[in-house]
Amino acid sequence: MMPDPMRSYLDFEKPVAELESKIDELRALAASGSDIGDEIARIEDKASQELVDLYASLTPWQKTLVARHPQRPHFTDFVSGLITEFTPLAGDRKFADDEALMGGFGRFRGESICVIGQEKGATTEGRIKHNFGMARPEGYRKAVRLMEMADRFSLPVVSLVDTAGAYPGIGAEERGQAEAIARSTDCCLSLGVPIISVIIGEGGSGGAVAIATANRIYMLEHSIYTVASPEAAASILWKDSTRAVDAATNMKITAQDLLRLGIIDGIIPEPIGGAHRDGVEVVRAAGDTILAAIAEFDDLSSEDIRKDRREKFLSMGRAS
Repeated sequence: MMPDPMRSYLDFEKPVAELESKIDELRALAASGSDIGDEIARIEDKASQELVDLYASLTPWQKTLVARHPQRPHFTDFVSGLITEFTPLAGDRKFADDEALMGGFGRFRGESICVIGQEKGATTEGRIKHNFGMARPEGYRKAVRLMEMADRFSLPVVSLVDTAGAYPGIGAEERGQAEAIARSTDCCLSLGVPIISVIIGEGGSGGAVAIATANRIYMLEHSIYTVASPEAAASILWKDSTRAVDAATNMKITAQDLLRLGIIDGIIPEPIGGAHRDGVEVVRAAGDTILAAIAEFDDLSSEDIRKDRREKFLSMGRAS
C-alpha cells in the first residue's frame, strides 16, 4: 500500500490516516539513512489490515460518505479510461448547454457507443462549472437528444450516474424540471437499443432515474441509490436533517440491499478502501461489466430490448 500525500480521509478512516502518516514520517527518516525498513513494513501491514477491517463492515451512512468522496472517479475519468475517439455534444437545442450532465459518442473497446452521465467536478472551479453534478432541465433534454440519436443509429447507450439529485433551483423549476426528467425517463423506456447504467457514486432521486431506467443497472460496491438523499429524507420524515444517519440506515440505499431487493442487476467490486484509492482498477472493472451486459442483447430485436426493459421495471415490488 502506497500512501498518497494528497489523499483526504473520511472521519471513520482516522485510524488508517494516523498509521499512514506514521509511515510517511518513518520513510522520511529512512531516506536520511536510518535502518527502519522492518518497522515500516510492520506498520504498513497494520494499516492494510485496519483498512480491510473497516471496509468489511461499513454502515449505510459510511457507504454514503465513501460514495461522496471527492477523490472518487468521476464521469470524465470513466470516459477517458474506457472511451476512445470520444466526441462530446453540447446543448439541448432549446435553451442552453448544461455542464452537469455530459454526453457524447465514441468507441468502447472497438464498438461505437453513446455515453451520458453526471459530472461533479474534481476541483472547486470544476464543481462550480458542473454545478456539483446537479443537472438542470436542459441537461435532461440534452440526454434525450443524445439517446434518440443513438437509437436512430442503433448504438447502445451507457449512462454513468453520479448525482445528489436534479438541481432544485427556481430557474430550473420555471423551465420545467419535472417534465424534463419525466421525458428523459420515458425516452429510456422507449429505446430500441440496450441501455446499461452504472451508479458510480451517488444515485439520487429522479435526477438519477432519468438516465438510469435501463436494461441493466449496476452499482459500484460502495455507491448508493436512493429516492432522496439521507439528509432530505430525515427532514421529511422527522423534520430533522441531523438524523441523516437514521435515514440512511432505514432506506435500503446500499448496493447490497438493492441487489437483494431486485432493484439492480449486479455489484462491481471496489478496491479495499474504496474507488478513490485505485480509480484505474475501478474503471477497468466497470468496463468489463458493461461489455458483458451489452453482449446480452446482441441477438435481440429492438422490440425484445424494449420488452426486456419494461418487464424489468414492472416486476419490481411484485410478490413471487
